Amino acid sequence: MAALSRQPYLLRAMYEWIVDSGLTPYVLIAHGPKVRVPLQHVRDGKIVLNISPTAIGDLELGNEMVTFAGRFSGNHFDVELPVGNIQAIYAKETSEGMMFEAEPEAQRDDDETADEPTKGKGASHLQVIK
Repeated sequence: MAALSRQPYLLRAMYEWIVDSGLTPYVLIAHGPKVRVPLQHVRDGKIVLNISPTAIGDLELGNEMVTFAGRFSGNHFDVELPVGNIQAIYAKETSEGMMFEAEPEAQRDDDETADEPTKGKGASHLQVIK
């Protein structure tokens, strides 16, 4: 039996803590072939998204995929994020959050997009909660 990933459980826990604290949850996403976001907002192979309840709708934090309905430049867009492509979740106001190591699926996605200029760069501005 394959090992169960801790990432979706930690992601849900951090999301709940950030929202319960009255803060704004943001996620840092490494773009890959299974990531569905408006491409015009992807910068250097990454995108940062506000996933607060007031900014998005129909949020589902699943074990394999995070999905929600968002608005970009006033236009509706259904977002799909493989959990393995989520590199961090943090509170906008305090930068407190958690960074995640790339999972094998996300690494394969990165390998397929190796021409992206920021491959390997992280989000160093975050404070990691231990």
